[in-house]
This record gives sequence, structure tokens and C-alpha cells, in this order.
Amino acid sequence: MGKFMMGLENHTYSSDFILMGLFFSSKTNLLFYSFILIILIMTVVENTVMILLIHRDPRLHTPMYFLLSHLSYMDILHISNIVPKMVTNILLGSRTISFAGCGFQIFLSLTLLGGECLLLAAMSCDRYVAICHPLRYPILMNGYVSSLMATGSWLVGTINSIVHTAYTLHLPFCGSRIIDHFFCEVPAMLKLSCVDTTHYERGVYVSGIIFLLIPFSLILASYVQVLLTVL
Repeated sequence: MGKFMMGLENHTYSSDFILMGLFFSSKTNLLFYSFILIILIMTVVENTVMILLIHRDPRLHTPMYFLLSHLSYMDILHISNIVPKMVTNILLGSRTISFAGCGFQIFLSLTLLGGECLLLAAMSCDRYVAICHPLRYPILMNGYVSSLMATGSWLVGTINSIVHTAYTLHLPFCGSRIIDHFFCEVPAMLKLSCVDTTHYERGVYVSGIIFLLIPFSLILASYVQVLLTVL
């Protein structure tokens, strides 16, 4: 443990960051990351199969399955953004990640998290229209509207991610570069900054509430209406 911490201190002032991970024990690491790797493979295979089935079967060329294919693609990107780096580090006995690699992880994670929240809200609206207004469904939820929903989810998530990633990466890191996490994320990076980030942290909380509260409210309202219609 002592040698490990001394090795980390040697990298403190380099341009790379150090990911602490979850465990220090090599045996625990190996068992845990083997399990994570299995989950990665299963997730990628299952979502890829779903995307291919939706693409190949004309009966599934509907707004709901179109949005579902985008959600599956986001899931693939999300797990592929974090897990391969974790597994590579443990296999190579290294915990470093470059500045650019860390920035890319933050950008893609925020884009996908925001996009998935909005996409789930769009899917709930699709179910609301399909069940509560079935006769108007082909008009209200046509191909153009579903494409607009999917594009909007990606676009809003990307814009939000660009703002937070750009601000985080421009912070001065004048002390330790040891990230107490298994991947790069905004809260973990803020702890390494040597300037006061209180005001920005409040903005992060507000952004998180907006991306969680608004989609959750839409999902809740949609399924309450669906339940009332069914009853």
C-alpha cells in the first residue's frame, strides 16, 4: 500500500491524472473487473442485437422502437466510455489517464446522461399519445417528430456537456492529480482544483436537477394519464 501511494505521488505533477479505482487489493481488483468485463460484453451484445432487429424488421419501424434504438446506442457508448479503460488499467497495472482522455470521458458521460434522461421523457410521451390518443397517433408521432425528439435529446445533452466539460478542463490543477474515483467526472475533478468552485458547483446542481426533474415530471405525468385512461 505504501509503495503504491509513493508511486502515485511520483505522478502528482505530471500532465496525466491518476484514477484510484475502487479497490487496492489486486485479487479483489481482478475478480471485480472480471465481473465488470462480463457485464460490458453482455450489455454491448444485447443492445447491438436489439438495434439490428429494429433495423431489419419493418414491423418495428415505429417511433417507439426508433427511440428505443437510440437509447440502446447510448447505453453501448456509455458503458464503453468507462469500463474498457478500467479493465485496461488493471490488466496493465497502471492507473493513469491522460488529460485529453479524462476530458473525453467527462464530455461523453455528460452527453449520454443528459441525452438518456430526455430520451426517456420522449418515449413516455410516445406511449401517452399511443394509448390516450390512438386515432391521432400517426399524425402526432410521425417519423419527423420522432427524429426531432431523438435529435433534440442528443443536441441538448451535447450542449450541456460542452459547457461543463470546457469549464472543468480550464480549472487550474496546481496540486495533486489523484482522482478518488474509477473514472473522470465533474465532482471528482472539482476536488482537485486549487480555486474556489462554490458558485460553479451550485450551477452543476441546478443543471442536474433540471435534467432529472423535468424528464421525471414528464414521465410521471404521461404514465398517470395512461393509467387513468386504462382504468
